[in-house]
Amino acid sequence: MELEVKYQGKKVTTDDLKFIKQLISDHPNTSRRQLSKLICEAWDWRQANGHLKDMVCRGLLLQLERSGYVQLPPVKFRPNNPLANRSKPAKIAIDTTPIFDYDQIEFKQVRRTSDEKLYDGLISQYHYLGYVHPIGEYLKYIFFTNGRPIGCICFSSAVRHLKCRDQFIGWSKVQRESNLHLIAYNTRFLILPWVSIYCLASQLLSKIIKVLSGDWERHFNHAIYFVESFVDTERFCGTCYKAANWIYLGKTTGRGKNDQTFRVNRSIKAIWGYPLLKNFREVLQHG
Repeated sequence: MELEVKYQGKKVTTDDLKFIKQLISDHPNTSRRQLSKLICEAWDWRQANGHLKDMVCRGLLLQLERSGYVQLPPVKFRPNNPLANRSKPAKIAIDTTPIFDYDQIEFKQVRRTSDEKLYDGLISQYHYLGYVHPIGEYLKYIFFTNGRPIGCICFSSAVRHLKCRDQFIGWSKVQRESNLHLIAYNTRFLILPWVSIYCLASQLLSKIIKVLSGDWERHFNHAIYFVESFVDTERFCGTCYKAANWIYLGKTTGRGKNDQTFRVNRSIKAIWGYPLLKNFREVLQHG
């Protein structure tokens, strides 16, 4: 019987499993980290920026071991995991004098810059969901007027399965698995609570959309062609997305991706999307 194991979109067949077992047998003293790199090189398993997916591969190897398919060599070294041991962003001391108007709005991409801690602190203190480290590829922005921050926004890797979005794009399962990295997910959007400027949120969305794909290509070596966002319907109406010409796609089921109960266990989210290219469907359906 043909084996087929799936892990984060990667299918492992019987022949793949034989290759992994033979590789482990041929390299009994090799670390798990090196094994994952050898596998990625053999499969040419890479991220969109060309880097090996060795961390993902190590997760796959662990799943195969837990399922009884392989026996990995003993762990040789456990490095400090900065993701698991990350401390909460430091509290930000900031001028909270009310802002009712502006002369000019400027914005800055702050990932891996000296202002990233400012972004993290503002989101941690003032966003109702708090700060969570973005998944996969991501960019963070801060908006300023007269040198003072007025808002923050973050985009990260897209949600893997989203029925109404996938129907809107019209791509197949294979196309989605191949091209999901060409979509970005708006994970956080914050207008600071002391800022009260008419239609500011929609203005900021419109500004960021014009530069996002170019910034993404500079950082990750590929453009993006569609963006999506979730809006908690128990808190918000999504007015700013509508005003910025985003498209309402539908609602989530409220069950989460790993639910087995088929019962609503979280708030329903409205899903909004914005194409960054006129022929975005053609691009995303390619391959």
